[in-house]
Amino acid sequence: MRFSCHFRLDACPESAKLPERGLQSLEYKQWRIYASWTCQLERQFGRYGLRLHELARGIDDSEVVPDRPTQSISVEDTFEQDVPLAETEPMIRRLAEKLWVASRKESRLARTVVLKLKTSEFKILTRSHTPDSSPSSCEELMDIALKLRERVDLSPQQRYRLVGVGLSNFREPEGTAAQPDLFQLQH
Repeated sequence: MRFSCHFRLDACPESAKLPERGLQSLEYKQWRIYASWTCQLERQFGRYGLRLHELARGIDDSEVVPDRPTQSISVEDTFEQDVPLAETEPMIRRLAEKLWVASRKESRLARTVVLKLKTSEFKILTRSHTPDSSPSSCEELMDIALKLRERVDLSPQQRYRLVGVGLSNFREPEGTAAQPDLFQLQH
């Protein structure tokens, strides 16, 4: 019995670790990995070829850490019909409001605002900005997201099917003192 599954190499975050020559020599970015291909993967990518094989089969023994600090939060929505960039403002405003509410549940502050757009051809564009200080209001978050939209330099005829707004680069609020050392001498 042959086991197979579809595996998108470029969808794997660890694919960045692969040697560029290995990726260039592949005829397809999307391909089938069969259980019998383990040796070929190992020859092509070294030890990481075995890891690719495991990931393709859903094998991942990494520890699950459920209560990690938030790395990023985002909201996105797909339009019923593809729209030009000029018509995305109301959706960006709604998403920024939704994101602001979600971000208030975090004890840490996000430094970076991200705008995500997907074209009608499924190309994903992102624009990001890290201001000197975290957005302090929903209006400020909206303003930054809308300014990021102005940095999209595709044709005005380009149509978009999805828009998203995100926050990342979370940090502890300034002025939050770390817990003092237990054995620190008191004067």
